[in-house]
Amino acid sequence: MKQSLIKLCLVFAAVVLLAVPQVSQAKELKGDLEIFSWWAGDEGPALQALIGLYKGQYPNVNVIDATVTGGSGVNARAVLKTRMLGGEPPDSFQVHAGQELIGTWVKSDRMEDLTFLFKEEGWMDAFPKGLIKLIGTDKGIWSVPVNVHRSNVMWYIPANLKKWGVEVPKNWNDFLKIAPKLQKEGIVPLAMGQNWTATHLWESVVIASIGAEKWNDLWSGKMKFNSPEMIKAWELFGKILPYTNKDAASLSWQQATDMVIDGRAAFNIMGDWAAGYMSTTKKMVPGKDFGWIASPDTEGVFIFLADSFGLPKGAPNRDNAIAWLKLLGSKKGSDTFNPLKGSISARVDTDLSKYNVYLQSAAKDFAKDAVAASLIHGAAANETFVGSFAQVMEMFLKTKNAKATAMACQQLADKAKIGQ
Repeated sequence: MKQSLIKLCLVFAAVVLLAVPQVSQAKELKGDLEIFSWWAGDEGPALQALIGLYKGQYPNVNVIDATVTGGSGVNARAVLKTRMLGGEPPDSFQVHAGQELIGTWVKSDRMEDLTFLFKEEGWMDAFPKGLIKLIGTDKGIWSVPVNVHRSNVMWYIPANLKKWGVEVPKNWNDFLKIAPKLQKEGIVPLAMGQNWTATHLWESVVIASIGAEKWNDLWSGKMKFNSPEMIKAWELFGKILPYTNKDAASLSWQQATDMVIDGRAAFNIMGDWAAGYMSTTKKMVPGKDFGWIASPDTEGVFIFLADSFGLPKGAPNRDNAIAWLKLLGSKKGSDTFNPLKGSISARVDTDLSKYNVYLQSAAKDFAKDAVAASLIHGAAANETFVGSFAQVMEMFLKTKNAKATAMACQQLADKAKIGQ
């Protein structure tokens, strides 16, 4: 028994000794950490919560929050391109998981492979295999996912619909029947914002029209963008647009959501960051003050996107950046960030008790629904296609010519080498 006690003491001492360098290492990290993202304004609190955790672990590191405002990272991507091509990368930057990173910065050999980090931290089992496949290639894993968002959500205010005597439309035919009635009463049937939110709406409409399987076939090259099915999808989109607000081009996604909140509009199709905005900024209770449903005709489909952070080659403060990535991928980091952001954790072991009723429902759907990659949020296509698609969308908004737009879209796909 005496020998067993001695062994136990030796083991305890070894554990303590091993722990000491880890604490010292945390305190030894110093210098700067520049985090580049587009999480500003209403999306800022979730990022600040992560920065707070990081500062608590590494008090000697000066965190530089290099945020560029603009929904969906439209402005941030332009600034990032200038910096990356100019040889001045940030230490770590936000990027949509999937082709936005791989087709641009991995392809040009400007990112570090993070496979070592996934193995060291046990992330090969902590993240879904399908997600790891999305953020990786046969040459490595290229970013750390911090969340999972759903794109195809229709938001509404139950009290308003009750007052107007309107039911939530489960399909676009139902919407097109009730929309004229709402419009006649001075209510915008479907709130929309600036150009990228039109594309956000478009992808939900297309998937409603052709289904998730054929949507995925577009990006693999098995289906053409100028096919009869896609022309029909553009035509459906054209039928919906007259029931959106005329000042859409001048509104942010938050302002479009505000139209629904204050009763100027009945519905809005936006990602579930809108739930974060309504819950965190507007202090609204999900399921009571606001409601949701899968966008019309997309029940059983989860249009997927994920935010992630990568490690650019030549990062000025590489060790600090790796510590940041470790925090992002941890269970604590994930479950601190996502309830505030209005997203679900990318990890399989998340503590759902920390999430509100909407996010719990999203997690349940993600586990069972067919998954389709979002275009506008970087999962489905490379930056060449996404960046130029804005012009295709602008063309349709002006002309409403479905056939010509579908042809232009196929020409863009050929240029961007989609499916090749």
